[in-house]
Amino acid sequence: MTVDELNALDASGFAAALDGIFEHSPWIVARTFDARPFASVDALHGALLATLSRASVDEQLALLRAHPELAGKAAIARALTPSSTSEQASAGLDACTPAEFAELSALNARYREQFGFPFIIAVRGLDRRQIIAALETRVMRARDVEFREALAQVGRIARLRLEALLS
Repeated sequence: MTVDELNALDASGFAAALDGIFEHSPWIVARTFDARPFASVDALHGALLATLSRASVDEQLALLRAHPELAGKAAIARALTPSSTSEQASAGLDACTPAEFAELSALNARYREQFGFPFIIAVRGLDRRQIIAALETRVMRARDVEFREALAQVGRIARLRLEALLS
């Protein structure tokens, strides 16, 4: 699909085409529809992020909480979205050693307990050691700093998903 084809869709077609860009949060796409037409993927991404930035803190928190834990229960149960499955596999998270899995599980639990949402990172281009190292660093941050970082990571993930979808 091209940006021009996306611009020509009605609201339901637009929502369907961009389903999954933001994990289980179609409200972002729905609220961005009226900003059409978009001149480029950059313009679309910017409009989506502007919608996210205007959202309430509660809505932003719900978005963060909609993300799965890396190598977590949903991955083990094969209950991730197709995008999340592919992204986690690309980083080798589906091939963790028992020690890596135990470390990720403990860090994920600590992170969620401290911040109230799962650790989120755009994994494309990273390996599991880099992801674990980032988690070890980020779990030490202040909540407001990490909240902003998690939203920034959601934006990076959305950008990568848009690039994969739109030619």
